[in-house]
Amino acid sequence: MDEIEIDGCFSISVVSRMLSLHPQTIRNYERMGLVTPSRTQGNIRLFSMRDVHRLRQIHAYTSRGVNLAGVEIIVELLEQIDQLTELTELTGRGALTDRVGAGEPRPRGGAGEPRPSEENRGR
Repeated sequence: MDEIEIDGCFSISVVSRMLSLHPQTIRNYERMGLVTPSRTQGNIRLFSMRDVHRLRQIHAYTSRGVNLAGVEIIVELLEQIDQLTELTELTGRGALTDRVGAGEPRPRGGAGEPRPSEENRGR
């Protein structure tokens, strides 16, 4: 059964108790852009399960000694991985390997690809 994501179902006080985090700590994480809860018309923060999961991750990193600047980088990289994974799934898994397997030339000059030296060009 698919998990249904209900946006904004927990108030900051509930999340605070769930994760044993002070509400001000959660507000600071929001201020830094590490978590973005939805808001009611009355401007009350409402956290989704995804937000709670993110806060749990942040707390795990900081409790292991990672500072908030490091956490910010980790969170950004994890978001990029998620986006690339989603893009890969949308465009067809393994499209590059399918092309290469079919005899099409591989794209050159990507990360990890050796570039021809000056002396070997033209030979």
